[in-house]
Amino acid sequence: MHIGYVVKRYPRFSETFVVNEILAHERAGVPVDIFAVRRVNESCFQSILGQVRSPVTYIPDSTPKADGLWQALKAGADGLPGFWTNFERCQCEDMADVLQGIALALHVRQKGITHLHAHFATIATTVARLAARFAGIGYSFTAHAKDIFHEDVDQAALALKLTDAKAVVTVSDFNVDFLNANFPAVGDRLCRIYNGLSLDQFAYGTPATRSERIVAVGRLVEKKGFATLIEACANLRARGAAFSCEIIGEGPQRPILEAMIAEHGLGHRVRLRGALPITEVARALAGAAVHALPCIVADDGDRDGLPTVLIEAMALGTPCVSTDVTGIPELIRDGETGFCVPQRDPAALAAALETLLRQPALRVRIAEAARAQIETHFDADRNAATLRALFRQGAQAAPLLQAAG
Repeated sequence: MHIGYVVKRYPRFSETFVVNEILAHERAGVPVDIFAVRRVNESCFQSILGQVRSPVTYIPDSTPKADGLWQALKAGADGLPGFWTNFERCQCEDMADVLQGIALALHVRQKGITHLHAHFATIATTVARLAARFAGIGYSFTAHAKDIFHEDVDQAALALKLTDAKAVVTVSDFNVDFLNANFPAVGDRLCRIYNGLSLDQFAYGTPATRSERIVAVGRLVEKKGFATLIEACANLRARGAAFSCEIIGEGPQRPILEAMIAEHGLGHRVRLRGALPITEVARALAGAAVHALPCIVADDGDRDGLPTVLIEAMALGTPCVSTDVTGIPELIRDGETGFCVPQRDPAALAAALETLLRQPALRVRIAEAARAQIETHFDADRNAATLRALFRQGAQAAPLLQAAG
């Protein structure tokens, strides 16, 4: 087995779950090549990237002029059996995507890659689907959240990707139900595999004696619900609770959140710390009494699937309070492995936070149950092995590429 991982950009600061998955394959001795179909547009990267040994190839995403176009087609015809037949079936595809598919297929043939797997059902899967057909191998992809729930999702294009894939993975049972209801043809090729962690890097610590500190981690975007958290902090102060709150992350909602903190007079209680390396995030989580992530369904339909930071916090022994959005209740069983409150409800969020802040024994009970759940269902090596079993099935025969349009 030789796996080709296809992503939009590599690396991405917030997509450590992709890196965890690749590292698990490497530990199992499986060769992996990483392909990115867009150039990196970030300047900060996580230190965990230094552990990755798989080579990275960037597939050019600019459409060439006439001479370059014919050279690309000639290279495809020379290196890919059945090229012109497959090319003819791409008449309704975007030419830039087709050219990237050809370029990726040539790499697949040259490197002896037996299966392609993409993350997110967007451009990465678009290119992987085309490349798999040109190269005569199978492909699969992992669907997360925005790529299936956002109002801008092209339903017809998503249906083609689901139909052609040898296997479709998604990160929660909620997502499985959604895809089965909306795309029943996917059938038993759809599988839920949770994002996993390398658990030896997340040592459990008891939360019994931690100070009354709330830590929240995530991009500063609407779906994370940090506006609700700030409202909840105002509620906590009104209730006389002793606490401080740190929000770690960066994003377009920073000015809105800063204004809310100022409006509520919470500058001495709530701090926006910006984006931090994963080691510092883990340190902050491990020292917190509570991790809060009050996710919401954004106005444009965007939402989280099952945030990795919740898995990380639970592994570290930090009780979590989150919301009843998408797959989160699968992870946080209310009152057992954490607290799950209704979205956009500052009063309910404040009550759950205060309960954990005031009751160390309850924090310990919940943290122990949460760690056990993570060890059972969210181990990266075990989940990656399940994924490889799907790849082996997908490598048995080439997919049938459905015509677009």
